[in-house]
Amino acid sequence: MLNNIVSKPELLWFVIGLLLFLLELVLPGFVIFFFGVGAWITALVCLVFNPGTNLQILIFAVTSVLSLVLLRRMIQRKILYGRKDTSSEVEDEFTGREAKAITDIAPGKAGKVEFKGTTWNAECETPVNEGDTVIITGKESFKLFVKPKNN
Repeated sequence: MLNNIVSKPELLWFVIGLLLFLLELVLPGFVIFFFGVGAWITALVCLVFNPGTNLQILIFAVTSVLSLVLLRRMIQRKILYGRKDTSSEVEDEFTGREAKAITDIAPGKAGKVEFKGTTWNAECETPVNEGDTVIITGKESFKLFVKPKNN
């Protein structure tokens, strides 16, 4: 079987692409995916034209980088920047929800709250005591803005 894969470059590139796609599921970053795309494009070219090894490597490198540059921009435009309500959806996941203060929070000083099983830095304009329930009014990076529930 291994001899079959090595003797047929289109099959070898297909398997390499498949392994890269599977590796993308394990590693974060959404970059390896594009090298899988490059490997599958190379497999398709090998199936149709049967290029030499050096040309196969060049096709793989060029198509991987081009797909990374072109598809990443397209994905960012369509998914991240194309939707006007994306930031409000992320904000709505937090805004108005209850959290629990796990430290005292004084105005102008950061404290800690627990929300969805995770500890977050938090700021509040009015004092909050440890153990109080707070309402999340906003989020900035890894910091939540909260207010006491009774206000």
